[in-house]
Amino acid sequence: MSKFQAPKGVSEYFPPNSLQFEYVRDQLINNAKVAGYSLIELPMFEDTEVFTRGVGESTDVVSKEMYTFEDRGGRSITLRPEGTAGVMRSVIEHNLDRGQLPVKLFYSGAFFRAERPQAGRYRQFYQVGIEAIGYNDPEIDAEVISVADSAFKALGLKNYKLNITSLGDAKTRDLHRKDLVKFIAGLDLDESTSERAKLNPLRLFDDKREEIRSKMQGAPLILDYLSVESAEHFSKVKQLLESLKIDYFVNPRMVRGLDYYTGTAFEFEHELLGAQSGIGGGGRYDGLMGLLGGSDLSGIGFGLGVDRVLMACQAEGCLPESINPLQLFIVAISQEAKSVAFKLVSELRTLGVTCDMAYGDRGLKGGMKAADKSGALCTLVIGDDEISSGNCDLKIMKSGENVSSTLKASELVVKLGNIK
Repeated sequence: MSKFQAPKGVSEYFPPNSLQFEYVRDQLINNAKVAGYSLIELPMFEDTEVFTRGVGESTDVVSKEMYTFEDRGGRSITLRPEGTAGVMRSVIEHNLDRGQLPVKLFYSGAFFRAERPQAGRYRQFYQVGIEAIGYNDPEIDAEVISVADSAFKALGLKNYKLNITSLGDAKTRDLHRKDLVKFIAGLDLDESTSERAKLNPLRLFDDKREEIRSKMQGAPLILDYLSVESAEHFSKVKQLLESLKIDYFVNPRMVRGLDYYTGTAFEFEHELLGAQSGIGGGGRYDGLMGLLGGSDLSGIGFGLGVDRVLMACQAEGCLPESINPLQLFIVAISQEAKSVAFKLVSELRTLGVTCDMAYGDRGLKGGMKAADKSGALCTLVIGDDEISSGNCDLKIMKSGENVSSTLKASELVVKLGNIK
């Protein structure tokens, strides 16, 4: 056993589980692409202020969980704990907001938070996210939610639910904050919780401690303070979701974990994942671009946890039995056959066939064992007889049936295309 191991709390994927991870990630990305979202590839680290200013100092992410260090130039650098603030920084820096609106972007990759590792909660984790920047339309809110929902449905997930709420506009939040601050002032809180509430009183709704949850039971709810405009916007979002047959539950106590959220906010939970039930969520963040020094444009987006979505798929057993299988595995049983097989594999790959061959000095038995372990749909054995005649048999591994062909790559492509 190696003395070196991956750092604690890292979600690391290797075959065969990495095939499932890749399948889930790509499905989440594909649903963003078909909705017109384009790739943005972000740095793994940013100026620390991008997150302290953008995410919010009162959040657990900024106050407790960021990996922050000083680089050789004395600059404070932070490994990205989430995607939206970095996307906004990039949009502002490269003037993407000066072109066609809305700006529709998707990203994927690793993110980092210094958390206590547990099932579904990692220090390095993976997300796929989208951002739609430029308009405050209920239709865009519904689109963003539907992109996530359609991805989950495409993966075959059923045991999840969508929680939604509205955090209102500035007028809404000002009225609610006054009454909420009065309510919190009457609570017996420890010093750190009181300081947290001063930065953002909404954070107490997100507190996981049972004693705080109990004390907040009678707290005023922001949904009861929505302005006419915010109420109409939220009502329209709900109508649009209903028109798409997307089930939802209104959760008036949901505030999400980041300070930049305004207006529509949402979260997807999966009932089979236990305490770490969130598989993705997001919301609108009007004002974030302005806070980071850009235009005062509205935006909305989500982040979906690839690790947790994979766990949800495994819990429901909805992943395909075989993901991206090889179409063909070739077994050569002589040195001359090995040269023929090597050339044939190269030709087939050029024609788009996923294929491999047995390496090393294996006999027929060892080669067929390698073919079986490869998970290939078909196996082709090449020996002296096949070379002299130019004819061969494709063995369909699942049924044991043989399909006649020649050793020509063009014919093999046609034959393999007819085998499911």
